[in-house]
Amino acid sequence: MPETHDQLDHSSAASAVQPRLMLVHAHPDDETSQTGATMAKAVADGNKVTLVTCTLGEEGEVLVPELAHLASTQEDGLGPHRLTELHAAMAELGVSDYVRLGGDGKFRDSGMATDDDGNVIPAETAPDNCFWRTDLLVAADELVPLIRDRRPHVIITYNQFGGYGHPDHIQAHRVAMYGAQLAAARAYRPDLGDAWQVPRILWSTWAEGTMREGIRRARAAGNEDFFGGMDPDGPLPPMVTPDDLIDVVVDGSAHLAAKVAALRAHASQVDFNDSFWKAMTGDALWAIEHFIQAQGVPFPADGNDHDLYAGIDLQ
Repeated sequence: MPETHDQLDHSSAASAVQPRLMLVHAHPDDETSQTGATMAKAVADGNKVTLVTCTLGEEGEVLVPELAHLASTQEDGLGPHRLTELHAAMAELGVSDYVRLGGDGKFRDSGMATDDDGNVIPAETAPDNCFWRTDLLVAADELVPLIRDRRPHVIITYNQFGGYGHPDHIQAHRVAMYGAQLAAARAYRPDLGDAWQVPRILWSTWAEGTMREGIRRARAAGNEDFFGGMDPDGPLPPMVTPDDLIDVVVDGSAHLAAKVAALRAHASQVDFNDSFWKAMTGDALWAIEHFIQAQGVPFPADGNDHDLYAGIDLQ
């Protein structure tokens, strides 16, 4: 069984069933920047929360000069360091059950490159054990036992584009979707545990209305650089979803402080002198997180679009 910080207790059947949430993210810090408020709120609400991180982020850019020696092009010690940051961030969010897919360092960060138009693409060179190059079934087989053990009612991951196109995000999406499918098949690898059908899978996204409002607020505050200087009324990047396609909104504004503290814990990756992070951490708007439904139990038609588990028969 993969490494764990908190094994799910299946023996308390007599007690009320707690909602169970699993999140599949590519690197340390992705969980906080995209879903940190949702995680903190879920913990505060008494949900069981499991974070699966697919790599240690070994190829990440080091934003702290005194840590520059950890870069993959120098001492290559960034992965273990980012793991310590992950520990600190999870303490801020209150999450005790967090694992690395297959164990620490099983799959290496793939890095990324950009094309002539500024779009994120896979790097030309990457190690053989990088996540992007891993056989999908090999990676999914590391997620199947986690799904069958934790039995999440909801899984959150990225969309098919990985949010902004990072190859590891795209692979995390594929692994989450395929792993959930395999975990539900009773005849597939019974040695990995009893089958579990995940009732609902969600993809994290940015709602168009929230993004435009956030850019307007930044401009009104004199910040002309936030989000690349984009026009709040102009075209937006593919990570943004029209409001009418958003299925559930988690208002985590009461947990903004926890999200910001967790972001600060990822110090090698988050530069709070940067206009993007200044805007994000100073406005509760960015603790309101949005998701679209990929598959599973439909949300009720009663407008209850603030509950990740609405309509699911918790068992």
